[in-house]
Amino acid sequence: MHRPYQPILPCGNKCLQLKWDKAKYEEHKKRIQAAKPLVDTSAPAIYSHLHLKLEEDPLSVIERDNHLLLEKMSCIMRTKKQIDNKNDYKAKSLNREKRRQELRRENHENPAILDRITKSPPQYQVQQWHEDWQRAEKYMANVARYPRGRCKSQSRKEGEFKKKNI
Repeated sequence: MHRPYQPILPCGNKCLQLKWDKAKYEEHKKRIQAAKPLVDTSAPAIYSHLHLKLEEDPLSVIERDNHLLLEKMSCIMRTKKQIDNKNDYKAKSLNREKRRQELRRENHENPAILDRITKSPPQYQVQQWHEDWQRAEKYMANVARYPRGRCKSQSRKEGEFKKKNI
């Protein structure tokens, strides 16, 4: 089914607008095809002077490894014939001194803060809270459908009734 062209923006001539929109779309497609990537995915450059230094003679590597192994074995033979696999590392902290200074500062400031807290007057007014609660209870008693305390007395009577029937 054929649908007539409906431009997005209002225009005077739909045919001309269709032509211009197609031309703009084709230009957009050309730009997308010609776009270059922002990320370089090519292989990194190889520097031959560095590559030569990294390669060692395989025989020299084997010789060095053998020498290290022989050194370790001779150390074992000279000592108690036990493997030295203990790690005698001492724990080092780069910020130990800073933490100690911080702890000293906090210990120095804490008594002053405690003193200020104990000397400040209380913000809570317990007496006013108690009076407000009593006033609220009066309001609840006035608004309640049944008188307050009725539930307890009813439960006592029910308990007495059950005892008589047993």
